[in-house]
Amino acid sequence: MSKSVTASQDAATPIVIVGHVDHGKSTLIGRLLHDTDNLQDGKVAQIIESSKKRGLKIEWSFLLDSLQIERDQGVTVDSTRIPFLLNGREFVIVDAPGHRQFLRNMITGAADAEAAVLVVDAAEGAREQTRRHAMLLHLIGIRHVIVLLNKVDLLDFDQEQVRQVEQSVSELLAKLDLEAALFVPASARDGDNIAARSERMPWYDGPTLTEALAQVPSPASRANLPLRLPVQDVYRFNDKRYVAGRIERGRVRVGDTVIIGTQKTPARIASIESWHTAPQLSAIAGQSVAVTLEPDVIPDRGDLLHLPDAAPVEASRIRTRLFWLRQEPLRVGESFKLRLATAEHAVTVTSIESVLNLDDLTEQPGEEVPAEGFAEITLSASENVQFDPFAPGTADGRGVLVDRQQRIVGGAPLIGPAEIAVGEKVIHPSASTVTVQDRERQKGQRGTVFWLTGLSGAGKSTLARGAEAALFSAGLDVTVLDGDTLRTGLCKDLGFSEADRTENVRRAAEVARILRDAGQIVLVALISPLQSDRALARQIVGDGFEEIFVDADLSICEKRDPKGLYAAARSGKISGFTGIDAPYEAPQSPALHLKTDAGSADSAVKTLASFVKDTAKLTGAARASS
Repeated sequence: MSKSVTASQDAATPIVIVGHVDHGKSTLIGRLLHDTDNLQDGKVAQIIESSKKRGLKIEWSFLLDSLQIERDQGVTVDSTRIPFLLNGREFVIVDAPGHRQFLRNMITGAADAEAAVLVVDAAEGAREQTRRHAMLLHLIGIRHVIVLLNKVDLLDFDQEQVRQVEQSVSELLAKLDLEAALFVPASARDGDNIAARSERMPWYDGPTLTEALAQVPSPASRANLPLRLPVQDVYRFNDKRYVAGRIERGRVRVGDTVIIGTQKTPARIASIESWHTAPQLSAIAGQSVAVTLEPDVIPDRGDLLHLPDAAPVEASRIRTRLFWLRQEPLRVGESFKLRLATAEHAVTVTSIESVLNLDDLTEQPGEEVPAEGFAEITLSASENVQFDPFAPGTADGRGVLVDRQQRIVGGAPLIGPAEIAVGEKVIHPSASTVTVQDRERQKGQRGTVFWLTGLSGAGKSTLARGAEAALFSAGLDVTVLDGDTLRTGLCKDLGFSEADRTENVRRAAEVARILRDAGQIVLVALISPLQSDRALARQIVGDGFEEIFVDADLSICEKRDPKGLYAAARSGKISGFTGIDAPYEAPQSPALHLKTDAGSADSAVKTLASFVKDTAKLTGAARASS
């Protein structure tokens, strides 16, 4: 293995390679490593052989796409980090995925980069992922951007066409407050302007890519910043307690007094231990150490050790830039874990300040953040969070949001504390440490909301109560939220105007969601005549919402008229009654359609109970993974 491949990454300059899928990122890196003599012996012959087997010319991307799935699908799946030596200077090249489904890997892959190479196919110009990746560079604070205009051979090396693409990319970057340090026209496959100047572009007199990389500023020293030592773990050996972690910034010396976490306990650094070396008197940013403390206090994982005169910011309401990775939109009220260095905090989204329109890159008000969208939001925690606000070129404030399945669902750089506006209701929701999966495993059922809608007299409450009894007898935990029952308590202040009906639905949905999160099966029996109101209920409940249409002709419902409401409406005693002088909008595609104007009620109850059982059943695989 060559010296470059074994070079230390600690002092290296990270460079992330980004761009739209198929614009040539992996090909560029393979060619770059070859042209600068950074490949292992025999690697080129291996690439040539792999390319021949597939009937291709030499395919430099095979160097990186080492997973068979990547070769078969032709896309880069994960971030690849490659130590790389250029004229004696150490770099780490990060090949970040371009395909939409792999963007979460790019978030972590690009997080510590000092500069970026944005690869743009000169024949295609900026595409959707070009905009997304440029926005990510803005989000994570990378300011040194080299734009490689790749595949200029497809434009016959025409200077005017290349200039037009350069202008369009410049305009895109300007909208994001980014400015390219340099544009390099190139053909990565053929090596034009990668490490050697292209004879096919005599009009270009700028630096090659390797010369441009040599001009990237070296990483700023973090040793001179205030101390931040996040606690990774605490170990005890031979009656001695060791507090282990990696120094993110600053330096620590034996004898220093440090403050521990939000509890602000002071302690003295009694010793600094490190693996495979003798005890040290001091340590600096980038080193992994274990310190002993006097007195022998016990920090928690995630606590920050800092010096008394340079404390981090502390806040429980935090302004956050967000790149949202989940395919379902993000809405106010959702709860997650915020991972920040070694700490995890339960947080809730309390407001969405603005959402970025990716078409024109303008910020607009929004009630939700779309899939793979960018936004500025406010997070609230049940306790103070210690952090340093996000700053370009540092690791400060780089948080990620994690869902209940421990999946990263958002990149979340922390901007600073969220100010409280005059008259604002300050709400700090707390998230349970008992997960939905914990409750489901204990109950042996999946928390689900079954929303029964239909005309008055169609049989919603009758079916719900009948199914409730059958399901309870079968050992299931089930609750019915009946419209009239709600209106005698929770909703007794509401009338029957359209606005009050919508509020009635909203309250019922919020209660149903809480019960669903507690692992219960919830049967909601509510006329809820408007599709828009039922869509609101579905949005509030989220996963586990099943719409059931309890269907009976109006004439049948009037004949039944168990409450005398239709007669009162016909005589003018009640106004705005659904089905008489107010509309009912039937579901378009309900999960279950129950016709109750024919057949017995017992049969409909059995059908409903069976559907609920099958839907809420927790399979063996689900039980094991819960």
